[in-house]
Parts: sequence; structure tokens; C-alpha cells
Amino acid sequence: MKPSVVIITGLSGSGKSVALRALEDEGFFCVDNLPVTLMESFLSIVSSNGHNTRIGIGVDIREKEFLSSFDAVISALRVNYAVQIIFLEADKDALIRRFKETRRPHPLVSPEITVESAIDAEHRMLLPLRSASDRVVDTSSYTPHQLRHLIASFFKTASAAGSMSITLISFGFKFGIPQNIDLLLDVRFLPNPNFVPVLKAHKGTDKEVSDFILEQPATKDFLEKTVSLLNFLIPRYVEEGKAYLTIGFGCTGGRHRSPAIVEKIAAYFRQAHGIEPAVTHRDME
Repeated sequence: MKPSVVIITGLSGSGKSVALRALEDEGFFCVDNLPVTLMESFLSIVSSNGHNTRIGIGVDIREKEFLSSFDAVISALRVNYAVQIIFLEADKDALIRRFKETRRPHPLVSPEITVESAIDAEHRMLLPLRSASDRVVDTSSYTPHQLRHLIASFFKTASAAGSMSITLISFGFKFGIPQNIDLLLDVRFLPNPNFVPVLKAHKGTDKEVSDFILEQPATKDFLEKTVSLLNFLIPRYVEEGKAYLTIGFGCTGGRHRSPAIVEKIAAYFRQAHGIEPAVTHRDME
């Protein structure tokens, strides 16, 4: 089996350092901003000892030689390595806010170029790399903790579902739909605990709220139909070679209904299939 090489790249401020640390947490040997001239020799040395079969490399706008020759570089690497490219991006407002919060300059900023113009220029420069990526992740609405959890979920040890990694995300529609989900299910039709005084202050992972939601007849029907759909889809996704499946469940605020449903679906995967899905409650806090 070829050693696995994951290249983390994308827009400045989109969370590449966080993603690279997530790979380290999953056992990857990682290096950031490696010059393209050293990439192949580095991989050969690291993988030759037989222990580091999963390697993460961070690449950004500073490595201009890679951007100008990435097609040739990636083609050469794929001969001996299983290469995946993950491209991180975020909307302009989120990137500007992050640069202001961290007080770090954008790498393309100069006395003549504002941060807004630098973001636009970088976006244009990286379009070919974005198009060639295996996964594009919009990090606009993710905290560093949530992003780290998401990236780690892509590389969890394979489960009973074959080689596919499953991620379940609860969220609130009023905060925007996650950009990287494969399946989206809307549970706003369920009775809302937010309007029940004794439940409003609780979360969807609390027993009081969970019991209220799961006891509803509509919830029972929904779960039965959803489980049936997933049982139909997942084996077929595996047969087609799909490596990752991210399923989003949304309610109004992401605090009550969708987290309760996600926890129930996660429990079903564990009990019925021996699958340990990665779970993220994006808007519950």
C-alpha cells in the first residue's frame, strides 16, 4: 500500500495551521511550508523507515514555486504516494475578521495593497489549485476547535462501513448552512423545545430535551425513514469508493432539535453497525 500524503492548502487565514495540527493528532508526520524542491526527497526519507506511512504537508501562497508547477509536482508524487489535497477557504468578511483578531498581516499585503485586495488577489492565484483539490472546505462558520474536529474526522480509522469516514453535523439555519456537507436534512418541522419554558435553557444533548424530542410521533417516523435511507445509501457510496460522508441536520438555532437527532443517529450507527461517527454540534454552545 502506498504511503498516504495529505496536502493542506488554501487561502491565508482559512485555518491551514489548525488543519495541520489536526493531522498530527491523528498520527500524521507533518511539516509546514516545505519548499517544492525538497518535497520528494523529504517524503522518501520520512516514509522509508516504515513507520511514517501518513504524512501531512502544509502549502500556502508563500511557496510560489509550488503554485507555478503543482501539476507536475502532484503527478510525480502520485506515482509513489496516495496523495490527497484539501483546500481551505472562507468568505472575505471572515478572513478580514481573523486577520484583525490575530493582528497578523496577510502575506500579500504591502503599503500599496490593502488586506481586501490581497485576499482577492490570492483567491485568483489559487483557483487552479482549488480546482485540482480532492476536498474544498469552507471554514467561515467554524471555530478552530470545530475545524480541528472536522479535519480529524476525515482520517479516523476505517470502520465497519468499509473505508468511508462518517461525520454528523448539527447546525442552525439562521447561522448559515455548512458548505462541506454531502447530505442535508431539515428537522425544523419537529416541535421546538425553545418554546417550552422548562426546556429552553437546556441543550439538545441534555436528557430533558432529548426525551421531549424523541418521544414525538413525528420524530419516530422521521428517524425510521432516515435510517432506512442511510442503510440504502451508505453501502452504495462505499461500493463507489466514496471515502467521506458528511451529513448535516439543521434546525432553527442549532441548539435543541438537530443536536438531539444527531446524537440519536450516531447511537444507531454505533449499535447497529459498529460505526463510530465523528459528531460536531456547530451552534449548540
